[in-house]
Amino acid sequence: MLEESALNAFIRSALAEDIGSGDHSTLASISPTAKGRAVLKIKEDGILAGMEVAEAIFRWLDMYTMFTPHKQDGDAMKAGETAFEVTAAVHTLLMAERLVLNCMQRMSGIATLTHQYVEKLKGYHTRILDTRKTTPNFRMLEKEAVRIGGGVNHRIGLYDMVMLKDNHIDFSGGITAAVTKTVAYLKERQLPLKIEVETRNLDDVKEVLAVGQIDRIMLDNFTPADIVKALELINGRFETEASGGITLDTLETYAKTGVDYISVGAIIHHAVSLDLSLKAIIL
Repeated sequence: MLEESALNAFIRSALAEDIGSGDHSTLASISPTAKGRAVLKIKEDGILAGMEVAEAIFRWLDMYTMFTPHKQDGDAMKAGETAFEVTAAVHTLLMAERLVLNCMQRMSGIATLTHQYVEKLKGYHTRILDTRKTTPNFRMLEKEAVRIGGGVNHRIGLYDMVMLKDNHIDFSGGITAAVTKTVAYLKERQLPLKIEVETRNLDDVKEVLAVGQIDRIMLDNFTPADIVKALELINGRFETEASGGITLDTLETYAKTGVDYISVGAIIHHAVSLDLSLKAIIL
């Protein structure tokens, strides 16, 4: 479920970008009092995502919109099926059309790819995580699509979790210094944020274990064999995350290690939008 004020802010900005001074094609050719109906037609198999967003877009433009869903977010969809039917002012239907399609096509593509990863992890302890490798100003919907596809959202931005990556560690003088400074910073400001530390080798893991005071250890670009060694050292003291170039083909090999999470930026930035169309119903 998306946060209402954030979704409304997105819709306002996106429509302003598209409509500008006015939808002159519609204004010029169609009466402002005309009413109409349209259906969202599915043209490609996958996992449906963006229904909540679509309804919110139509209602933003016309509070009297009648939105009738035939499917829900997260449902499997087949080419030829209908996702929803909408009745509203024709001006509303035409102004909303492209934004609705852009959002739903992109979100459905991400949900579908995420679902493929999640299916590979069935029977394993490991969960799939997204990353911050997202489209600027579209992150909220991309991460919602990951959730709809069965994945787990990592931090939303820089503000809701501390992640001490290689550059933080190098600039601050090493793992111990970075963690110590971070713990003091969070305590001083009374910020209840979790801390994750990126490690690049087993010596890094040992240093993190020595300093402690963190919540999760990222094992970045570790081989599966080295992840097994790292997990033996960690021994359940902290959550663990494998990251770095893990693909659908290699996913299961990493899951077999027993790592808690695998983060894959590709479930967002490699996802291909699915084919959907909004078609008018001629009365």
